[in-house]
Amino acid sequence: MMKKLALAALAALFLPQMASAKVELITNGSFEQNNVADGKKGWVPSGAGLVGWTTSGQSANFYWDPNSGQITGGSNLMYLATPGTADKNDSTLTAYGPFPKTSPDGGDFIMADGDYNFANVLSQTVNGLTVGETYVLNFWQAAGQHFNRTGPTTEQWKVSFGSQTQYSDKFSLKQGEVGPWEYQTMSFVASKTSQVLSFLAVGTPTGQPPISFLDGVSMSAYAPPPVAGVPEPSTWAMMIMGFGAIGGIMRRRPRRALA
Repeated sequence: MMKKLALAALAALFLPQMASAKVELITNGSFEQNNVADGKKGWVPSGAGLVGWTTSGQSANFYWDPNSGQITGGSNLMYLATPGTADKNDSTLTAYGPFPKTSPDGGDFIMADGDYNFANVLSQTVNGLTVGETYVLNFWQAAGQHFNRTGPTTEQWKVSFGSQTQYSDKFSLKQGEVGPWEYQTMSFVASKTSQVLSFLAVGTPTGQPPISFLDGVSMSAYAPPPVAGVPEPSTWAMMIMGFGAIGGIMRRRPRRALA
């Protein structure tokens, strides 16, 4: 019993105070709420049914020529990819493989053409903000290139929150290379109680489709690391009892006989 009291006293002294729970502000940040069947990709502007998110430039004035493997005209080549389909050859974006089946967040994810002729914004209005408060955005990104294209590419995300804009880390890939999933963290200060969060795939060069991947979008108010507080009188009493118990245990330990 005394030994347990001692451990409790030490825990009260050295363990930091528990941080308050963070409130998640993003709806469907893992992109799991959608209408795309397993084993398929869904065009986000029309058929993906992506809950919580909207896109701009919802043009379908393009077509896929299977003979040349080229996409002609139009805009907004953004797709919801179910696990294992990023490098599946079909009439949508298809990355050089082997590409990871899922991101570290798991499940479905976004793949978007970074060519400015075909890139458009994925956005969500974030509510419940406090003006002047700092908010932390986290997400997973990866990169690739449309199969059968040639030459090196670059890929990254342009991220805007209200009037503030930041860029994710840039991938610089060799032809056909895969940029592995990596975690990104950004901080923004709210200027309104509701602001639009948006992602725009940015890549080079045109005509050699650079592909940006996105998953696990999360945002919450910044919470500083927990700091150990000054022990209260009751804690001091428990500490004293604990140290006393430790002393008693030490005194009761058998002494070794001298040789």
